Amino acid sequence: MEVILIVVVVVVVVVVVVVVVVVVAVIVVVVEVIVVVAVVVVVVVVVVVVVVVVVVVVIVVVVVVVVVVVVAVAVTVAAVVVLV
Repeated sequence: MEVILIVVVVVVVVVVVVVVVVVVAVIVVVVEVIVVVAVVVVVVVVVVVVVVVVVVVVIVVVVVVVVVVVVAVAVTVAAVVVLV
């Protein structure tokens, strides 16, 4: 009878240890996946922000160049008209 009790206790302890190890492993994997997803999201957001900033800067530069060219042409035309 005592042998059966010892075997049952050993089996229960082994099962509990295996379950705890599996649960901890699953938790570790889930946490790693969450961290990887968070890092990917942060990288994507940073890339999108950088692209938006670059596009805005390019648009501003193009607008400034167009305005400067238009003003220069207008001043040149006005000077020619005044001289003539």
